[in-house]
Amino acid sequence: MALIKGFAAHAAGAELLPFKYDPGPLKDDEVEIGISHCGVCHSDLHLIANDWGISQYPFIPGHEIVGKVAGVGPEVKRLEVGQRVGVGWQANSCGLCEWCSRGMENLCATSEATCVRRNGGYADSVRVNARFAIPIPEVLTSEHTAPLLCGGVTVYNPLRTHGVNPSSRVGVVGIGGLGHMAVQFARVFGAEVTAFSTSAGKEKEAKALGAHHFVNTRESRAMREVAESFDFILTTINADQDWMSYIQALRPTGTLCFVGVPPSPVSVQAFPLVAGVRTITGSPIGSPHMLREMLDVAARHGVKAQIESFPMAKANDAIEKVKKNKVRYRAVLAN
Repeated sequence: MALIKGFAAHAAGAELLPFKYDPGPLKDDEVEIGISHCGVCHSDLHLIANDWGISQYPFIPGHEIVGKVAGVGPEVKRLEVGQRVGVGWQANSCGLCEWCSRGMENLCATSEATCVRRNGGYADSVRVNARFAIPIPEVLTSEHTAPLLCGGVTVYNPLRTHGVNPSSRVGVVGIGGLGHMAVQFARVFGAEVTAFSTSAGKEKEAKALGAHHFVNTRESRAMREVAESFDFILTTINADQDWMSYIQALRPTGTLCFVGVPPSPVSVQAFPLVAGVRTITGSPIGSPHMLREMLDVAARHGVKAQIESFPMAKANDAIEKVKKNKVRYRAVLAN
């Protein structure tokens, strides 16, 4: 097998440099994918900087991968050479535990991430367990689909599992890399959608994406006016907020769900939770089944990430722009 070439971080926070590695023989249950596009996710930035203490160097980042199958192991039955597929955060799981047997592989204790202790998608090829290479509907364009494979399913999964439907009143906190996709999916589910943002200038964009209403969270009066209005609020931001104001915005039995991780502990008073049977929860990525479903929904309803494209060789430029929050809304690398 030929060497795989990409761009790797060799130390915490270091600039990516050209790197090649020998992937060894293709395992029986694996596919090798020739990469055409890879999204730049905020998780990549955390891994490059070793913010989570799990990075091993050198490694090639990237886990929002689109490409064509270039090789299949002998046990792979569902995929064939030349087929276009996508890979998200997860590249493998045990396949045997309670969670894998329930189709919730994303909760497997021995789950393998696509670019943690292995090499990811800022490269010309990647290898993953074939169960985690998801066929992409023909109508979807590769560059707009790449960010759906992690960011997209991260917001789709909780909307779906918490039963968002045409009777739901949904709030999306933060209109950025995750939030702009969450607004689209919530609208597809038929919900009445409100976008929450600290940037008044995003009102027009949020409504173009499908939001019915917009709340500037810098205005305390605007937050008071939406008290007891929402069945489900999805927060996509990585910043501290007055979380009690969102609890107060929930209707009885409403849920505040975190997919973004604020830096400080989330502190709320218990009484509104007890009195109104309100819930605080979180949600990770989605399972392969959820990825397939999400891509089908995106194909049928025209959901796509808004992107800025960079050549793969300019990965460092893309990372810098994402760090400075200057990309609207997702950066994508193209081979």
